[in-house]
Amino acid sequence: MNRILKCIACLTLLLFCTRLSAQEIKWELVAPGVWKGSVGKPESYNLLVAAGAKPAVEELKTAGDAEFPLSKDEIVAKLTDGKTYLRFPLDKKEQLYGFGLNFQTVHQRGKILQLHVDHYGGKDNGRTHAPTPFYVSSNGYGVFINSARYLNIYAGSAVKRDGKNVPEAKDRNTDKSWSSRPYSDGVEVLVPAEGVEFYVFAGPKPLDAVRRYNLLNGGGVLPPRWGLGFTQRVKTLYTAADVEAEVKAFEDKGFPLDFIGLEPGWQSKAYPCTFEWDKGRYPEPAKFVNSLLNKGIRVNLWTNPYVSPQASIYNSIKPFTGDHTVWLGAVPDLTMPQARDILFGQLKKSQVDIGVSGYKFDEVDGYDHYLWPDVTLFPSGHSAEQMRQTYGLLIQKYSADLYHARNQRTYGLVRASNGGGAALPYVIYNDYYNHEDFITALINSGFAGVLWTPEARASKSEEEWLRRMQSVVFSPMAMINAWSTGTKPWSYPNVEKQVKDIALLRMQMMPYWYSEFAKYHFEGTPPFRAMNLEEGFQTEVKKEMKTTNLEENPYAEAVSKEVKDQYMAGEYLLVAPMFTGKATRTVILPKGKWFDFYTGEYAGDGEVITVTPGLDKIPVYVKDGGIIPMGPALMHAPKPSDKLDLEIRYYGSKPGKYMLYDDDGETFDYEKGAYSFRTINVVKAANGKLKASISAAEKGKPNTLNKVTFRAMTK
Repeated sequence: MNRILKCIACLTLLLFCTRLSAQEIKWELVAPGVWKGSVGKPESYNLLVAAGAKPAVEELKTAGDAEFPLSKDEIVAKLTDGKTYLRFPLDKKEQLYGFGLNFQTVHQRGKILQLHVDHYGGKDNGRTHAPTPFYVSSNGYGVFINSARYLNIYAGSAVKRDGKNVPEAKDRNTDKSWSSRPYSDGVEVLVPAEGVEFYVFAGPKPLDAVRRYNLLNGGGVLPPRWGLGFTQRVKTLYTAADVEAEVKAFEDKGFPLDFIGLEPGWQSKAYPCTFEWDKGRYPEPAKFVNSLLNKGIRVNLWTNPYVSPQASIYNSIKPFTGDHTVWLGAVPDLTMPQARDILFGQLKKSQVDIGVSGYKFDEVDGYDHYLWPDVTLFPSGHSAEQMRQTYGLLIQKYSADLYHARNQRTYGLVRASNGGGAALPYVIYNDYYNHEDFITALINSGFAGVLWTPEARASKSEEEWLRRMQSVVFSPMAMINAWSTGTKPWSYPNVEKQVKDIALLRMQMMPYWYSEFAKYHFEGTPPFRAMNLEEGFQTEVKKEMKTTNLEENPYAEAVSKEVKDQYMAGEYLLVAPMFTGKATRTVILPKGKWFDFYTGEYAGDGEVITVTPGLDKIPVYVKDGGIIPMGPALMHAPKPSDKLDLEIRYYGSKPGKYMLYDDDGETFDYEKGAYSFRTINVVKAANGKLKASISAAEKGKPNTLNKVTFRAMTK
């Protein structure tokens, strides 16, 4: 009997080992501080392929050499049930950030997620607009899983029986330190494919790992200058005359405006779409678009990619679409050149060629009840799952290519993105509308390689409207999305002046914003990012227990204290938004002296301060030695031929240095070297006088500067 039992045990073990087999990881150094690991047979279609990402090779070299940040022996890969299992080690005190565009949490350790492109449904469970499979460790490294599949993530949430650092089992009855979530020493990933490639990024600091990840994507997007101006989206059924009247109102009231967004009513039919102008509302599209261009206003068009049976391109594109529809519209298989040629050929002919400057691509994310199901078959042979994970990337890439071919930059909106998309010129938005969560999303966007806008639509009070507008100005896109409400910047008369002031501040700060986006492109530094990436920022590693009825939730756990309501904006600014109904707030200042952005007054040094800014201001602080280049309060972004005065504001007393970027602001000539970084240096002498300089313009390089003055903000 014992011999039989032993045979059964051996057979069971053999079957288990056959089903769960360890795999050798093939390593390749692809750039300084960046390693690619390959396991099994990685699928040829992945996120980097879909995004068309081309690594910024020279910039990655500039990032410098670094040692492999983990123990390779502790990175495990196995194949099981046709799936690939990966495990990465974790230290006990390590915190994790990333895993996509989350809206309510910054700390991700202990989470169980399925990374799945979808609308945001109110929970950070992995289903979101950009479920980027990239995470960053507080220990200063990053990991990216390059798979276009739904990934199951166990971010330090599951304890292996025979793990390296298995915690002691405790008696809940008598030991108050018992935890329902015992410490786990690994990040585990399940990929539904028989192989995968992944990347490990060295630091030494977390921000260095983020930079390397963005540079592997090709570097962050560099928008046109006008894209960083102010944008207004008009009501759905506006006519050409309505739009022109709204543009005139902006001019009459002295509000800046750079591009205006037309919603579904510009098309003859939408949901699904024809991609053709409605001749009743827009009888002369080319004349309309050019009339606005002559006034310095660009046109951005809403669309989704689902083709109406009444569209002129329907019959030709039908063979290259999926076998399920969205709102009865055909779903183009954008991995096929035939489908792309037809769809984007229509956009080019009907819109781009007459001067339309960009798009808002809607509904490429979710809901499950209207998007194509996972049983959908696409003619390319790519699965419905792969298409779901990459459709946002595909629509961004191939629309951006239309503009690149014209040597004309664009900047638009999209509902979905993913890993590999950092270089694509789109900002994510959604239908959710929680101000606090919008700021958390802005913070997390810096870990996800995407841009996010905390747009304003309408508000229940004038206070809420002003607070939302203040946040919008300190974000990647200063936008009012009034497709439903028709809201204008001046719709709340009691705060009209404050809204105008903050909109004009956005325009004054354009030299700073433009330079910070250039650093995103050339260095990989996210222009908007978490405090956790800022040098000298520390929070106590305390855990807090929210008031909980243990009878209702017997496994309630204390959670790590997060900072999710303040963020860094560019090299020098700390932004701490105010929310409706709150007259005061606390701000955590990193180590080093910080100064009030508006007055230059000293605010604190590595401490927690409580501020009461009043309704007129959003709290903003500048680090010691900070330099903020400011331009005039223009109504529209400057043209390539414009020469503008520059006021360089300096804060504190520490010697300051800033790299000011310049190019023509509209074309891709910077890719051929037609750009410059001019060095600004400021030193404050003992007598309080400034010794300041800006390097001379390089011969043959763009130079949009006229008179330059320096201003000491700290007296």
